[in-house]
Amino acid sequence: MTFSRAIKIAPSILSADFANFGAECQAIEAQGCDWVHVDVMDGHFVPNITFGPATCAAIRPHIKGVMDVHLMIAPVDAYIDAFAQSGADIITAHLEAGPHIHRTLQAIRGAGAKAGLALNPGTGIENIGYLLDMVDLICVMTVNPGFGGQKFIRSQVDKVARLRAMIGDRPIHIEIDGGVTPDTAPLVAAAGADVLVAGSAVFKGGSVTNPAPYGANIQAIRDAATAALS
Repeated sequence: MTFSRAIKIAPSILSADFANFGAECQAIEAQGCDWVHVDVMDGHFVPNITFGPATCAAIRPHIKGVMDVHLMIAPVDAYIDAFAQSGADIITAHLEAGPHIHRTLQAIRGAGAKAGLALNPGTGIENIGYLLDMVDLICVMTVNPGFGGQKFIRSQVDKVARLRAMIGDRPIHIEIDGGVTPDTAPLVAAAGADVLVAGSAVFKGGSVTNPAPYGANIQAIRDAATAALS
């Protein structure tokens, strides 16, 4: 992966057709997405259950680009190697998911993946300064984690701007996860985010047999975000 602050659209397969994951991943890449975002939930850290390492391994051959795996699970450390071996390029763990996030980030990088740190809406950035040189991505949750289709929490825009200033010139992506649409994308892009995770806003209106709406939706989000930077 080559670092770039250009806007990247990362559709969440949480909103895809669960019976056609491989084809859905191929379709969104063909329609212009940059990364494929996989939301892993355990029914414990968040009130939903989704995918495990076996699913990631199954879809990996269908993804040409970056597989961005977001672990909404606790504990995390015991599963890092399995997700790395499944082909994850980026593994993101939540600051709130365990007592030793420093160790977790070390383990992710030690397993050969890029290390991401996720922050829930109620979590501040004041105590992450000592972690900045250990992360490749910070994921700002703009909804409470657990379910797709939630409303964007606008208070997080200020968090993104403060985080961007804190990061400085470090090669760290700021990812936004939750409620991203053509209406909200400009807000977070202007604040400093460069990776936009979108689920229903990408997959609405399309299917693996009619993927053109995916491309139109991806382009609408990208255009709105990019326009905010000009």
